[in-house]
Amino acid sequence: MQPIYTVGHSSQSIAAFIGLLHSHEVEVIADVRSRPYSRRFPHFATMSLQASLAAVHIRYVFLGRELGARREEPECYVDGQASYDRIAKLPAFAVGIERLLQGAQQYRVALLCAEQDPLTCHRTILVCRELQKYAPQQSALSIRHILRTGEIEDQQQAERRLVEEELGKELGRSDQADLFARGPDFPQLLQQSYERRASRIAYRATLSSSGGAI
Repeated sequence: MQPIYTVGHSSQSIAAFIGLLHSHEVEVIADVRSRPYSRRFPHFATMSLQASLAAVHIRYVFLGRELGARREEPECYVDGQASYDRIAKLPAFAVGIERLLQGAQQYRVALLCAEQDPLTCHRTILVCRELQKYAPQQSALSIRHILRTGEIEDQQQAERRLVEEELGKELGRSDQADLFARGPDFPQLLQQSYERRASRIAYRATLSSSGGAI
């Protein structure tokens, strides 16, 4: 299986963005934005982006309906906020994950969303977390986050950073190496950190009279 990458377009130029993709030999962009357009950065709207990628022989696949964080299904919301746990249980979400895993058997795929930092985006806090559960052998799945600098933060590094950001001060341990050494208590700390981060970043919607998200 090929590594699965993630990338946030942020405020980059299309040339800089494509440069990042080329530097990591990305062959397919899997767009997981629920709303694949940007008023501020129109070059990242679906049609413009797809044309730019095609010009450099990178494929584009839209998976926002399957893996997006702004859902139309009313059952995905609790008090107006999207629940990542509920989204992960949707049949459509499972289809999206399976498509990613199948694609990664042949192509080098990168998940695309808008946020620069992978830890402030559902591509990591929701999609990559669930990818690890679906992979038949987790050791065979490598998830790598492309940072704006071109450097890579792998999923394990990102998870350690997540725990540090969410719980480091609260736990009050001076030895950070010990805290994030993935000891027996790390899975529980990680789950708590995922839940906290999801509550911070998950989409808050206004619900229509019919129950759907606006």
